[in-house]
Amino acid sequence: MDTEEFRLPRSQRANERLHAMIPGGAHTYAKGDDQYPEDLAPVISHGHGAHVWDIDGNRYIEYGSGLRSVSLGHAHPRVLEAVRREIERGSNFVRPSIVEAEAAERFLATVPTAEMVKFAKNGSDATTAAVRLARAATGRPRVALCADHPFFSVDDWFIGTTPMSAGIPAATTDLTLAFPYGDLAATEELLTRHQGEVACLILEPATHTEPPPGYLAGLREVADRHGCVLVFDEMITGLRWSEAGAQGLYGVVPDLSTFGKALGNGFAVSALAGRRDLMERGGLRHSGDRVFLLSTTHGAETHSLAAAMAVQTTYAEEGITARLHALGERLAAGVREAAAALGVGDHVLVRGRASNLVFATLDEQRRPSQPYRTLFLRQLLAGGVLAPSFVVSSALDDADIERTVEVVAQACAVYRKALDAGDPDPWLGGRPVKPVFRRTA
Repeated sequence: MDTEEFRLPRSQRANERLHAMIPGGAHTYAKGDDQYPEDLAPVISHGHGAHVWDIDGNRYIEYGSGLRSVSLGHAHPRVLEAVRREIERGSNFVRPSIVEAEAAERFLATVPTAEMVKFAKNGSDATTAAVRLARAATGRPRVALCADHPFFSVDDWFIGTTPMSAGIPAATTDLTLAFPYGDLAATEELLTRHQGEVACLILEPATHTEPPPGYLAGLREVADRHGCVLVFDEMITGLRWSEAGAQGLYGVVPDLSTFGKALGNGFAVSALAGRRDLMERGGLRHSGDRVFLLSTTHGAETHSLAAAMAVQTTYAEEGITARLHALGERLAAGVREAAAALGVGDHVLVRGRASNLVFATLDEQRRPSQPYRTLFLRQLLAGGVLAPSFVVSSALDDADIERTVEVVAQACAVYRKALDAGDPDPWLGGRPVKPVFRRTA
């Protein structure tokens, strides 16, 4: 479809309705219409497998589904069957359901490096609980987070470090330090400078690049030597790297780890897991000060825990992680080949582990460019590809990958025209997309 003809009038009106009632027009900043070309932010009607339909009637091949949470595809039959079975039996009670024990046993069998687990509804609560627990266990006030990783929590200890820090006291932000990924010497220097003050090191064990050889093991040793709790944020790496997350793949055991996203295939469930002696501080069977670890009304809804169990079973029985990698490798190869053939191989880049691919859009000087990202997204949308990233789900098939590569090739042809003109503006259709974290709207 010609991008000049591609319009989303119903979605446009729905976005106005959303903004009138919901700050930002969405319940997640990364889903905001500012992340899409002007007037081309589709509002979704429904999804099935690897496809979604907008309220204008367009069908898209979807990537990054549910902000990476829907890794099996929408309305996955095994997950839906498990959810239906439990939800008809009641979803929330005044005492624990036996499903809570079953879900904990299933999780700890899947992630054997952990000894205890507590479920919640979102990743922010789990990562903040890990930070609180580390502070309680060490008696130290400071948190050191990896500066190269984009998001950990909506809570003050992290958001205060971003450009969207309005409303967060400086005294809170001052307690959060940052260290660079892959640089053990810099981390050692930071901990030495703040000797005895840092409660934990928190990071994604891997993201768009593989950890340097020996890095995670070295970080484990540094944390031990300085008496810090080592926390792995496995929201993205959990299941996508291996069924047991990055810790299972790389063989380095953190003290605490947090899981979510793929764990529920779109249903709301997250987990804090880790060493028994640490986790038990949030329980009843110890003599020390109590830690308010996690206490959520809906954290143990039976249908979400059933979804998590079904997801883990499906991954194990159907080799989902291997399938995600195979699909991602095929997609990455196709996109790179198309970009190179159309002369933009140095400007449209695919990065990351095959199960978690992102793309970069670079300008004439090969600098990251929001206008060129806008041009690229606009072409993809017009071709029926909804792709803020190239993060695959296992519901994709060969035809989806082939069609995606065809659309990417069409987008790259336009990209080349813009590079030759030295100006992408004629192909933007309005203002460029914006970064999520910015100081002003």
